[in-house]
Amino acid sequence: MPPKHNSSGHLGPVPLPPIFDDAQNDRTRTTGSATNRASSTTRRARSPAPVTTSSADASLAQSSDQFSPPPGGAGEKNDKVSWMSLPHKSQLAILTLARLSEPITQTSLQSYLYHQITSFEPNASRASIATHVGIVVAAFPATQAFTSVVWGMLADSPHIGRKRVLVIGLLGTAIGSVGYGLSLSWQTAMFWRGFSGVLNGNVGVMRTMISEIIKEKKYQSRAFLLMPMCFNIGTVIGPTLGGWLADPIKTYPSVFGPGGVFGGEQGVWWMQKWPYALPNFVSATFLVSAACWVIFGLDETLEARRDTPDWGRSMWQTVSRFLRRFWSRRKHHYTQIQLSEPEIPGYEHINDESSSRLKQKKHMITPGKLPLRRIWTSGVLINLLSRFLMSLTVGTFQTLWFTFLSAPRYDAAKDKPALPSEQSFFRFSGGLGLPPTQVGMAMAILGFFGITLQLTSYPAISARLGTTGAFRLLLPLFPVICVVIPFLALLPSDSPAPKPMDGLILWISLCLILALYVIARTFVLPASAILINNCSPHPSRLGSIHGVAQSIGASARFIGPVVGGAVFGAGDAMGVVGLAWWLLAGVGSVSWAVGMFVREGSGHEILMPGEKRTSEGEVVYMNEQESSEVNGRSEATSTTRQ
Repeated sequence: MPPKHNSSGHLGPVPLPPIFDDAQNDRTRTTGSATNRASSTTRRARSPAPVTTSSADASLAQSSDQFSPPPGGAGEKNDKVSWMSLPHKSQLAILTLARLSEPITQTSLQSYLYHQITSFEPNASRASIATHVGIVVAAFPATQAFTSVVWGMLADSPHIGRKRVLVIGLLGTAIGSVGYGLSLSWQTAMFWRGFSGVLNGNVGVMRTMISEIIKEKKYQSRAFLLMPMCFNIGTVIGPTLGGWLADPIKTYPSVFGPGGVFGGEQGVWWMQKWPYALPNFVSATFLVSAACWVIFGLDETLEARRDTPDWGRSMWQTVSRFLRRFWSRRKHHYTQIQLSEPEIPGYEHINDESSSRLKQKKHMITPGKLPLRRIWTSGVLINLLSRFLMSLTVGTFQTLWFTFLSAPRYDAAKDKPALPSEQSFFRFSGGLGLPPTQVGMAMAILGFFGITLQLTSYPAISARLGTTGAFRLLLPLFPVICVVIPFLALLPSDSPAPKPMDGLILWISLCLILALYVIARTFVLPASAILINNCSPHPSRLGSIHGVAQSIGASARFIGPVVGGAVFGAGDAMGVVGLAWWLLAGVGSVSWAVGMFVREGSGHEILMPGEKRTSEGEVVYMNEQESSEVNGRSEATSTTRQ
């Protein structure tokens, strides 16, 4: 395995702990002693592999039907892929942690948002509350839609890079979470949601980094599954956290209320003033912790910045080196262990190999960036349209779902003057009237189903159906689910209105509907991410493509909740609470139709000067001699034509 550079661009004599150093893990697994490592390194140094392609090119140059050959040779092509076989686990783990912190923050408010808006406007109508819920939800993706492309371009810039954009997004969202928790009006809450969206372009950056870390297509289905898996885990933790921590004085009066354990005579004053601050403070803690892991543990994946000094990684290496030596002295009764650079077996050979590779790289022609105007191929456009419609469906579903769960039930005694005197099969109103704790439980069911499905069934089924096959097969489930959901309000309940709906029939029906939704989402979202990744016409614009896709998706998630919340409120007032759901089913049907035209690309359809495609379909860099020959032939052809 090629030696790994440290953050300062030089080979470090002391390896990092296993959680952060995949190169060390690989060497430890494949060799049994320092002598073996030295001899192995010597053999590699004497016959260095030619540098043929950049890190991004290696994965994206393959056709949609083929896998990149694994390092071990063609004989490993059919090896079974498992979670344990994924390379670079430590880097994926840090990205997973960073991704997990965001859905926890975004989904925690879903369990209490309807009740929070009601506390801001106790005299407002149900239609007004539903509309304001949609606006607050949409504020984050609305601002994100305008900035995601910018963050994608900054992530592609050698002056900024992927890692800095990721850290800015995490810390910015943490600040926004604190501000949101201290809001006392829906307008202030909307502002802080928008503030978080302006600084957050992380989803596209994370997907780009995964594609650069995992370069072989045979691993991509599992690697790209990590993002939606984190979302499902977040939908378990977030709503549960929000439901149980929202308005703690009311939820736990004996603990935080007047006369409680921590309440004193008046109760915890800041919980009385800001009843929904606690879950947001906890979410901000998750985000700051994730940012620290990224700063100190994540490697930059942008090729142009890989040799740039990284103070975070350097600081971790210094601390790690100190802790290792301290622990080593304690373990060996304070016997000093010499670890000077020349005495490390094979170290001089690693330096020789590094110098050889660097010299060889100097003779390669490095292509420039693909002009932005050339990224708009037909494959990119159809994938972006599909992403917009799918995000519109999924984003609107999330808002309508927790609004429907929280909305008060239809009460004939109270609502009769404003609603039709008789409810019919299609003409009915009211939600389920669930409190925040039960809304959190209902939202968490989504995550439980999703995690189980992703760990058990998704890899095998996805491998059998293929990326586009799974995408097209499961898309039609969305409109079917949207048609059925409103009828939950008509099910028999163990408790009369206006109390929250309850009973075995309700929860069984709710779980069945959510199971279908999770099946669709689990297969469609990872497939969409892979399709977006592989439709990029050139690796130099991969970050920009993901930024555009995130901006498109954010636009849909902005439009959907605003329009969906307004239509839900209007339909409920008219006595047709299913109106918004049935219109969403129509959008889902259009998304299904567009999905039939989506094709998977190679990720490297356009060749820049200095690149060539081999007979196996791999794109490699030309050396100076090859480039001169190509230019000479081009000039000769031009002269002949004249």
